[in-house]
Amino acid sequence: MHTTTRIASTFTWRPLLALTTVALLSLAAGQSHAQLSDAARLQALITGEHRSAANIARNAARHPVETLQFFGLASGQTVIEILPGGAWYTEIIAPFLKGNGVYYGAHFSPRSHLSYQPPMLEAYQAMLAANPELYGEVRVTHLYPPTETQIAPPGSADLAMSFRNVHNWIMAGTQKEHFAAFYAALKPGGILGIVEHRAPEGSSMEIMETTGYVTQDYVIELATQAGFELVATSEINANPLDTKDHPEGVWTLPPTLRLGDTDRAKYMAIGESDRMTVKFRKPLQPTRR
Repeated sequence: MHTTTRIASTFTWRPLLALTTVALLSLAAGQSHAQLSDAARLQALITGEHRSAANIARNAARHPVETLQFFGLASGQTVIEILPGGAWYTEIIAPFLKGNGVYYGAHFSPRSHLSYQPPMLEAYQAMLAANPELYGEVRVTHLYPPTETQIAPPGSADLAMSFRNVHNWIMAGTQKEHFAAFYAALKPGGILGIVEHRAPEGSSMEIMETTGYVTQDYVIELATQAGFELVATSEINANPLDTKDHPEGVWTLPPTLRLGDTDRAKYMAIGESDRMTVKFRKPLQPTRR
């Protein structure tokens, strides 16, 4: 049972395509954001002409409008997307904030020792450069604890969000340094939103280090240890079909499908992973840690 109410779209394909064009052109021209509500603009952007069919198809599993609204995304904010990877959410958030807000993409470092990370950063920057009308205001920073942790000016951000990253930090042993960086970047009262593959409660650290699944209790523990307070949780991104006992961990499921054609129909029927959606706040008054 979902704890939040989903917004029902009233747009058909052709009107939505027209609205998308109007919304994006309005942003590029610097027109008033009051012409369209935040909700209408988000609905338009998730199926915008600038997004690939493959990315649009994943909206059904990721519920981007409901998720972003749950975290409190709004025009005029300073927002950090934490490790935006292949830019799936960047395609929505950056155009939404263009002309009325600030978007930081806190991506991998070019100095990372992990061979896949610098090329992913380069591909992200190339994607931004190829479409300056949408992404010309994006500010790229680097997140690579312990040497690179300033992802925005200290105390400047209204909202920071991470989508399916916490397990990677656990594998690297840098989870505490990451949450400390988010705390430093957010202003008092700022929000941290986390979406993560959800392990069964009581799962061991070994399971979290190897399967890609993380317990919700551990995410809450990490955030509260960093100084955050828990605001709310949601089942927006829950998937009760996910048994979480797959031979290649979370990567067994789509979109990775690490087993290839082996039991492909089975894993496609399950869909993407069961995910927690958790909202934290940096207190208005600092807490002792």
